[in-house]
Amino acid sequence: MVYTMCIAGLSRDLKICPLNENLSIAGFIMFGDVELTEACAAALLKKAPAFDVLITAESKGIPLAYEMARQAGMNRWLLARKGIKAYMSNVVKHEVTSITTSHKQTLYLDGDDAAYMKGKRVLVVDDVISTGESLEALCSLVRASGGEIVGMMTVLAEGEAQERKDITYLEKLPLFHPDGTPIE
Repeated sequence: MVYTMCIAGLSRDLKICPLNENLSIAGFIMFGDVELTEACAAALLKKAPAFDVLITAESKGIPLAYEMARQAGMNRWLLARKGIKAYMSNVVKHEVTSITTSHKQTLYLDGDDAAYMKGKRVLVVDDVISTGESLEALCSLVRASGGEIVGMMTVLAEGEAQERKDITYLEKLPLFHPDGTPIE
């Protein structure tokens, strides 16, 4: 089963994936889709407030953040990692539970990235926002690092995120019944 939608002017079929016996989601995967990534980045940048740096979590938002930074003429963007790497020091961390993972995760930000963000206008970016847990973890990292959150953006807002007034998104993505029909 697929759900067909128009995103940034492009039609895409999103595979319906069961989360449990009562709920399914449409899988939005930007990895490998250069055309979609470029179009989404351009569309979001048109709606973005002025910012100095952008950040995303180690997730499917990586190509989006890269492309937004590239199109904005920036040489650097920040990534909150899912694990501590050998090069990281003075790590800032925050625990998160996401709708697409079955366990708690911790996001880590390198101390150099945290210092770089201090006092800057930060744009928080993700591919899909559903429960907002990953978004809140990113915002906590930004606040702990002394950055000023000027906006939170996503390509798709899923479920309750569609009603939030504090995020900017391109399209609404419904949740689905197990049979693949959208939940109204």
